[in-house]
Amino acid sequence: MARPGGRSARVQQAVHAAVRELDTEVGRSALTIPLIAARAGVTPSTIYRRWGDIQELLSDVAVEHLRPDTGPEDLGDLTSDMRAWAEQFVEEMASEVGRAYIRDALLGDPESNNASQCSAYAADAIDVILGRAGARGETAPDVETVLDAVVAPIMYRILFRPSPLDAAYARRLVDGCLK
Repeated sequence: MARPGGRSARVQQAVHAAVRELDTEVGRSALTIPLIAARAGVTPSTIYRRWGDIQELLSDVAVEHLRPDTGPEDLGDLTSDMRAWAEQFVEEMASEVGRAYIRDALLGDPESNNASQCSAYAADAIDVILGRAGARGETAPDVETVLDAVVAPIMYRILFRPSPLDAAYARRLVDGCLK
């Protein structure tokens, strides 16, 4: 069992930092397990044992990057909160960096655990927004309805229709969901 904050956490932090640094310095195509291990100060076997291969490692780094840094903004009403969250979601996920992290998260995830984790990040944020709306006495849909009506179309377009997405698209989805 890994201890929180123990060696396992330090190894993960060092390896993730090495991946991010090297990706910037040498580019994705030049990343190798030995190069990452040397930068992180661990042996390649440590990385192979923990992540299996480069794609699983990139997937793990992507999921960590996709974790929100803060909770959703509270603007005082459901529509404003949902619009602001959806606009930020589109801006981050549809960016070149966001698209690369989404691809990485999915490609190195044969069991779909990382996809589930990314979905949970969105569901948790939506749950916070809907909980605040409920506490204010506003009528709100459930989390699954918002995932289906707002998040799913955004992700579909990011993955399968690589056309530009914008804040107006996010607002239209939210407004349709909240009707």
